[in-house]
Amino acid sequence: AGGREFVKTLFSGGGCKVLKEEDMGDRLLAYEVKKSKRGFYVFYELEAEPESLHAMDKALKLHNEILKYLFIRKEE
Repeated sequence: AGGREFVKTLFSGGGCKVLKEEDMGDRLLAYEVKKSKRGFYVFYELEAEPESLHAMDKALKLHNEILKYLFIRKEE
């Protein structure tokens, strides 16, 4: 739960608009990450300026509760 609150605060502070948030639940990871075999998945659809993603990327890398994340640009 702490990681999820961190992400929401990060997005709102970074000027992102959260369009969609989907709780995908606890799942078995495809491979072990930071000695964890399971992870809690959450999908976010954001509206953000590309420049703001660099700062968010750095903050997510430094937060221990976030095992993995991925930013994908949505094609219209």
